[in-house]
Amino acid sequence: MALKSSNLKVGDVHSERIVEDLKRTQIVQYAGASGDYNPIHTDEIFATKVAGYPSVFAHGMLTMGMTGKMLTNYVGDGRLTKYGVRFTNQVWPGDDLEAKAIVEAIREEAGDNFVDLKIETTNQNGVVVLSGSATALIDP
Repeated sequence: MALKSSNLKVGDVHSERIVEDLKRTQIVQYAGASGDYNPIHTDEIFATKVAGYPSVFAHGMLTMGMTGKMLTNYVGDGRLTKYGVRFTNQVWPGDDLEAKAIVEAIREEAGDNFVDLKIETTNQNGVVVLSGSATALIDP
């Protein structure tokens, strides 16, 4: 069911737990699905000894994809018209992530209704790991 402008107001918040206890296996599976085999994501020895990180960490696009699923759960499939993010901190194995969308504007443009959303994903410590914005087509 798609969102309706009549059911929304500026400041409304939708949030979801998008991953609990992120597994290294999930990170490696994403590497296979995306074709991004950068060893900082999949090779513990490279990540720690060569690159100097405390561990491997998730691809930014994995976090973006999981956050995007929260968005489509909220606005409906096929409704996003714009989605852009910044990766602000690493996501580590074992992290829990919470994503939220905050209604910033409800508007009409060329006869269509849209909602503009502020997006933020945080880890279990409240650290923002992704921030951005999205726009979705909504029903009147």
